[in-house]
Amino acid sequence: MKPANDQSPGIRVWDLPTRLFHWALVVLVVLQFATAEFGLLSMEWHYRFGYVTLALIVFRIAWGFAGSQTSRFADFVRGPVVVVRYLRAQISGTAQAGIGHNPLGGWSVLVMLACLLAQALSGLFASDGIDEDGPFVDAVSNATVKWMTHVHHLGETVLLLLIALHIAATLWYWLIRHDNLFLPMLSGRKRIAAARPLRFVSGWRALVLLAIVAALVLIFSWFGSA
Repeated sequence: MKPANDQSPGIRVWDLPTRLFHWALVVLVVLQFATAEFGLLSMEWHYRFGYVTLALIVFRIAWGFAGSQTSRFADFVRGPVVVVRYLRAQISGTAQAGIGHNPLGGWSVLVMLACLLAQALSGLFASDGIDEDGPFVDAVSNATVKWMTHVHHLGETVLLLLIALHIAATLWYWLIRHDNLFLPMLSGRKRIAAARPLRFVSGWRALVLLAIVAALVLIFSWFGSA
C-alpha cells in the first residue's frame, strides 16, 4: 500500500491529441468571442478562427471513434439509467473518482460538441444585416440567412452557459469531491488506480486524421471565398 503522501505521477488517462484539442478549443472560443464582441481583430479573423474550430470539432468527432480508449464515445457515453445511478451516487457521496469522463460528463461533451458545431456552421450563413456577412450568405435564401443568424446569436448564449456550467462543475469536483479534473487535462496523468490497462493509439493516427480534416475544411472554405 502506498503512503498517503505518495507523489507518484499516476497513470496515463488522456492522450496528447485530446489534450491539445481541449486547450486549442479554449483559445479559439476566447478569440472568437473577443473578435465578435470587442473588436479585438477584424471579423475576417473571426471567420478564420471559425474554420479552424470547425476542423477541430470534426477531428474530435472522428477521434471519438478512432482515438485512444478514454477519448472514444463508446468509453464514456452511457444510457440514462447509468447517468441517474451516477447522480444518485454523487448526491449520497458514494461515487468513486473515475478515470476518464464520468457518465454525466460524457453527455456534457456531446452537448458541447453539438453546440460548437452548430455555432461554426451557422456562422457561415449569418449576417448582421449591415456590413458583415458570413462566407456562404450568397449561397442561400434570405430566410435561411435570417434563421442561421438567429441560431448563431442564440448559440452564443447557450455556449456561454455551457462553459459556465463546465467551469462550475470542474470546481465542484475539485473543491467538494477532491477530484482534480484540471491537472490531468494538462499532464495527461491522474493519481488513481486503473481497474484495467488503458489502450492508447499512436499520435501519428491523430496527425493523419487531422491533416485529412484540415484539407477538407480548407477546400470547403475556398468555396466560401470564391
